[in-house]
Amino acid sequence: MSVLSTEIRLAARPRGWPTADTFETARVEVPDPGPGQILVRNLLMSVDPYMRGRMDDRESYVPPFALGKALEGGAVGEVVASGADGFTPGDTVLHGLGWREYALLPVKAVAKVDPSVAPLGAYLGVLGMTGLTAYAGLLRSAEFKPGDTVFVSSAAGAVGQVVGQLAKHRGAARVIGSAGSAEKVAYLRDELGFDAAFDYHDAPVHDQLRQAAPDGIDVYFDNVGGDHLEAAISSLNLHGRICVCGMISVYNATEPTPAPRNLPMIIAKRLTMRGMLVSDHGDLRDEFVREVAPLLANGTVKHRETVFEGIGAAPEAFLAMLRGDGVGKNLVRLA
Repeated sequence: MSVLSTEIRLAARPRGWPTADTFETARVEVPDPGPGQILVRNLLMSVDPYMRGRMDDRESYVPPFALGKALEGGAVGEVVASGADGFTPGDTVLHGLGWREYALLPVKAVAKVDPSVAPLGAYLGVLGMTGLTAYAGLLRSAEFKPGDTVFVSSAAGAVGQVVGQLAKHRGAARVIGSAGSAEKVAYLRDELGFDAAFDYHDAPVHDQLRQAAPDGIDVYFDNVGGDHLEAAISSLNLHGRICVCGMISVYNATEPTPAPRNLPMIIAKRLTMRGMLVSDHGDLRDEFVREVAPLLANGTVKHRETVFEGIGAAPEAFLAMLRGDGVGKNLVRLA
């Protein structure tokens, strides 16, 4: 016996910023699970920057979204019917078929989670892909060492808020963050314990970073690119390291954007600049959870979520994330 499900599809490939016309809503029938499958009623779904790249029809590290088909992304839901051993109705699972109310999944594509250990949103954020991105990017890609001075762009975002706190916990000498509003700057300094934070709208990033880190920085965790990357290159000390996690400032650009104008400094300072994808670091997941879950439980690591209500709000949640609206992880509550 099938169930009716609302899903959000890619209606058109955006040129520049996505708009409401980029998306369309459809009602579909989802059948009962067959052998080795489960039917999941989604409770929460995530919107993330990488989804913007998948809206373009171009070769990348992951296939583009198909026109006229439901979008995909991280989700947590409740099993409502099972055709697989080891899964029963009422189990809570994490999977990759968000943007819809119900998902039919092979069990190899899901992982059980325990809602008594952490709030469901944490499995999509600080204890999920977002947290692992921060952990692997800081410790492996940026080769963080105790005593480093660390600069994080988009530091009040889902990844940035975790990077800064992990750096502090691991013994950073100084942690600096950029954000897009006075509210976010206060959140970084007053709640998350950043040593300094600034609003990139207030003055050139180069000038504000120099003021916040007069002795330079050792690590730059890049979520933005553009003027932030240029400023970081100028401020990095000899043998500094850059983890390039994202460049959200250029995702919606319709024309080529200027490269940082100071790239020769990479040679003179013998800098290391390394791109990272979280999918390359699955071997760190168990280590990451062992370290971060207790920090979350005892309040050492804090996180915020901005929650939108209902499947119909998913496009706006996505656009708000791209604009930098909200603090922390943008989620959509489906039920």
